[in-house]
Amino acid sequence: MGISFGSFDGVCSTAALVICPLLGASGQGIEPNCYSRNVQIGSTLIFQPSTCFVHIVAIIMTAIMIYHIRSKYTAVGRKEIVMFFWLYMVIELLAMFLDSGIIPTANVSYPWFAAVYTGLIAAAYCCLLINGFVGFQFAEDGTPLSLWFLRLSCLFIFGVSFLIAIATFNSFIGFSPTKTTALFIVYLIWPIFCVTTYTLSQLVLVFRTLDDRWPLGDIIFGIAFYTIAQVLLFAFSVTICNAIKHYLDGLFFFTLCVLLSVMMVYKYWDSITREDLEFSVGSKAAVWEVKDPLLTAPVAADFEEDTTSNYHTGGTAASLVGGVSGGQYYYGGGGKGGAGGGYSQGGYGV
Repeated sequence: MGISFGSFDGVCSTAALVICPLLGASGQGIEPNCYSRNVQIGSTLIFQPSTCFVHIVAIIMTAIMIYHIRSKYTAVGRKEIVMFFWLYMVIELLAMFLDSGIIPTANVSYPWFAAVYTGLIAAAYCCLLINGFVGFQFAEDGTPLSLWFLRLSCLFIFGVSFLIAIATFNSFIGFSPTKTTALFIVYLIWPIFCVTTYTLSQLVLVFRTLDDRWPLGDIIFGIAFYTIAQVLLFAFSVTICNAIKHYLDGLFFFTLCVLLSVMMVYKYWDSITREDLEFSVGSKAAVWEVKDPLLTAPVAADFEEDTTSNYHTGGTAASLVGGVSGGQYYYGGGGKGGAGGGYSQGGYGV
């Protein structure tokens, strides 16, 4: 069955999505043609065990990425981008309970959890979209204006998506499990729009602002993983499932490829941001190379007066910061007041 706009019949017959048990005219959901084997642990039946393992790996990897982002105290857009990874972590945690059947589809709470899951997905893509414009400095990153605009936008998208989802699942205000056009747009079209816009904005940023072209590799790999995820889920899920004897299906590879694309988002952000060491607060002590002749000149054992002392050279007085006169530090483009303000060659100047 092909995929048609506004209908989940073809989508759910191919892919075992979280929302599929709540859609369809039968009232029993739309069952995929082929899905991964279940396993029984004690008295609990676990659905999609391989996918659940990827969810656990995704949560661990996201925690590591959040830790590294938070450790870059002066990086541009640090507070904005970390919100995207928090949302992704919550989505993976919730998906683990919904995909595995730990929250049964027959339970009265399942539609509400599925609606929250749908809202969080839409909010995460909204967060990614807005982060695509943080580098253009339309609003100073890290300020209340930037942060609250991001938070309120994500909250608005979450609320709209949640209402559409729960109204579709429970047949509220003109929605029903057979009238799924709005849910189709929120669940499938909106993410593609956000990813496309984010990618284009970052390409403009790299070509027009940065001198370094290496971040293009992160963008290419990220969009490649995301595209592969969609193709494997919606085009080859049944083929993969039948070929591997139901041990895996397209949902496993979709979840894995999405994780890799999220890791590329982190890798890209890390490659275009640079910490200002003057203002950073790290756990390791900075190692400085001493170049000042005052600090490296040998001291005579008998403390005799040296007629060629550095204090009487007649030249420019030596400085304890960045070599002679401090020029190497203050005018080398390294600090906030340097001539290289704005974007530097390797990434954002901060």
